[in-house]
Amino acid sequence: MAYYVYLLASDRNGTLYVGVTRDLVRRIYEHKNKLKPGFTKRYDVHRLVWFEVYDDPTNAILREKEIKKWRRAWKLRLIEESNPQWVDLYDQISQ
Repeated sequence: MAYYVYLLASDRNGTLYVGVTRDLVRRIYEHKNKLKPGFTKRYDVHRLVWFEVYDDPTNAILREKEIKKWRRAWKLRLIEESNPQWVDLYDQISQ
């Protein structure tokens, strides 16, 4: 079973959110449609701009916690290394 650590953005260089999930397509759908109350709904953070895949939950959770401690500039660099145009990756993963 796969586990995902992901970064959402409100816009290019906008508000960022780091999360972890077992079902990336479902979770991003929830963010996009504001189905759960919380940070992403309040700040309209719904663009999937980066993710990593793990095969066990412990490593995924540790990675999420690590990234949450990072400076904003480090998170921006992580996104731009693999997604310099800040394309919303949801369309690619949901097909």
